Order: sequence, then structure tokens, then C-alpha cells
Amino acid sequence: MKYVRLLSIFLALLLTSILESCRENYKSNLTLLNTQIPTDKPLVFAPGIISIDDHVSTSITFSPDMDELFFNRRKVDQSHNLYTMKLINGEWSEPEPAFFSTNKEYLDFHSRFSPNGDRLYFGSTRPINDTIKASNTPRGLHQWYIEKDKNGSWSEPILMKKPFLDIYIMCTTPSKNGNLYFTSGEKPGANDEGIYYAINQNGYYTSVERMSDVINTNGKWIAHPYVAPDESYILYDSEKVSEPDNGDIFISFNIDGTWTESYSLGPKINTELSESTATVSPDGKYLFFSRGEEKTRDDGSTYWVSKTYWVDFTKLKKEILENINSN
Repeated sequence: MKYVRLLSIFLALLLTSILESCRENYKSNLTLLNTQIPTDKPLVFAPGIISIDDHVSTSITFSPDMDELFFNRRKVDQSHNLYTMKLINGEWSEPEPAFFSTNKEYLDFHSRFSPNGDRLYFGSTRPINDTIKASNTPRGLHQWYIEKDKNGSWSEPILMKKPFLDIYIMCTTPSKNGNLYFTSGEKPGANDEGIYYAINQNGYYTSVERMSDVINTNGKWIAHPYVAPDESYILYDSEKVSEPDNGDIFISFNIDGTWTESYSLGPKINTELSESTATVSPDGKYLFFSRGEEKTRDDGSTYWVSKTYWVDFTKLKKEILENINSN
């Protein structure tokens, strides 16, 4: 018994050491892009590298090993495209358009890694094969994914078919069990737009369901979900009805299969500017989000700019839960 107890203690310490090493590796990989790690105050992420003046930078997503990332970038008045960076021999490569996202004739945006890193989902307005189109298939935005093989190479983009072809879908985010969460509705801007989901049934999806009103009645333009791999929480953004273009980020927790009411991430995150497209690092420690604003030129025309920010999510989530439990 003494030997078994000592072995258990040794294995527990070993597991703790491995997890701590993983956390330090994540931190080390990120410090290659930043000179400062954030705590409770959001900082601009990778200034001059990912977050660039007079650009839009949104929807960053990381591989499980934190050695590959994708994000949206576009210059003012140009189209969205997906950019990527890789960690090679201890150094991050320069941002460059993803191999499938070099055509400026259509938009690619809001990519999300699967928790095990074998898929990358993204939205695109690229054309689809006419033989695939059904009479009720909406033109324009569709969801696609690329798959990584055992050698680490990505496939060509694969179109997500039924039931995803028949409706408008944006920002597909997978959980560990393969369930998918996304923005959807009859069409962009429709009254039924909000967060929807599809249940994985042995690799197949038969229907799309709308999430409960505790999420989908919280403001307008409810969009850009990020779900925890274990589905313990979901992040999304929405605008206040009284304050157009002022997006805020909210969180809802999954308690025994029921989603709680939505809670604001608070004034440290949500400001008078617009916050959106939240994601979380694979270790669950850092929250990433876009903070942007509309600017006006001398001739009166307007344009949008944004940068990617990050903050300690472990501490932030703990504070939110403590506030909920105290009320």
C-alpha cells in the first residue's frame, strides 16, 4: 500500500510538472510575439506584427501546440483574407496569406481550429461547384474547412454540405465532441440571426438548432461564438440596442446541460469602442478579442479599424464567477 501511495504521489507530481511545462511553453511561444504578458489589463497583441495601424485585425485562432495561428487581416477598403504564421525553430514566421486565401475576388474570414488541431473551419464567399448547388442554396457566404494529414500538411478547402448549405452560416466553432456553434439565420441581418448549433452524430449533422433566448435576445447582431472545448462556456458579442456599433463580449456558462443567462465581461474588456470575435488560447489561459472603431476621413466618408487584444482569461473568468455566486 505504501508503494502504491508513493507511486500515486509521484504520478500526480509528474502530471503537474507536465502541465506546468505545457503552460510555460505556451507562454514562451507567445512572448516571442510580445514583450509583455497581460494580467487583468488587456494589451495589444503582437503590435506591428498582427495588430497594425489602419488595418482590421480579428478572429485569431491557435493550434493546440501553439505553433501555428490564423487570423483575419485587411487594409482599409479592401477585402478580408486569412493570414497565417508558424513557429519554426523557435521563431515565428512573418504573417502571410494562407495558401487557400490569396484570391482578392472573394472574402475569407473567421477561422477556428478544432480542439485537436486536425481541422480549420472558415467562412468564404468563394464560388461553389454548380453541381452542388441546390435550388434553395443561398448564394454568397458558405462554410468550409481544411484538414491536416498525419504529415502535417493541409488539404484543399472542403465545402460543408447539408444541412449547412441551406442557410446562412458564419464563424463556425467546434467543441471537442464535434458539435458546431455558429452565427446563423434566414439571411444576414434577419430578425432570427443569432447563435445556432448542430449536434455531431457519428460524424454527421442532421439539423441546425437555435440556442436559447438567454443568449439570443441579448442585444442585436448577436454573433461570433467561441465555445470551450468541453462546452462549459460560450463567448459571443452583441450590440446594445441603444448604442449602434458598440459591440460588447458576453459569456454564458453551461450548468448541467442548461445555458445560464449571459454576463458581460465587464469594463476591463467592454469599453466605449467595439469589442468582438473573442477566442481563447488552447490552454484556456488567455482571452483574445478585437477592439475597433469607425473613423471619419476629411471628406466625411468612414472606415473601420481594429486591433487584436489579449488578457488573462483565467483570472477574468474567476472574477465573473465570484460576482455571480455573490449575487
